[in-house]
Amino acid sequence: MVERARSQRAPRREEGVRNARLKRLVLVVLCLLPVLGGLRMGLSGGNWLPLAMYPVVSLVSLLLYWQDKQQARTQAWRTPEKVLHASELLGGWPGALLAQQVFRHKTRKVSYQVVCWGIVLVHQVFWVDYLFLTGRWGALI
Repeated sequence: MVERARSQRAPRREEGVRNARLKRLVLVVLCLLPVLGGLRMGLSGGNWLPLAMYPVVSLVSLLLYWQDKQQARTQAWRTPEKVLHASELLGGWPGALLAQQVFRHKTRKVSYQVVCWGIVLVHQVFWVDYLFLTGRWGALI
């Protein structure tokens, strides 16, 4: 009887981040290009702003995701997706990726994920161009 009652309960949500070690590794690898590019830019007499912007805007992104998750739980007014994407585009994508996993928020909406990963890809392409292709593509912008 007890077994039957247990089997009829709703499945328990797994706590924590699934595949946490792999996801941490992916995040670290993705952050390498911006860190190396920002260091190269700053050390070559250029601007240190990109290196400073990533952690600051990532923190803002993380807080925006946290706020949106809280609003979703209480059925309050939500943070527009365009605001979340804007923070990612401004360099907050590392914080956004971290927040998605920590808060388990916006991880299942495919249309959202496509845009988010597109933004990550744009940043990666920019830094590959800057570091290895001597900024040829960046000159077109």
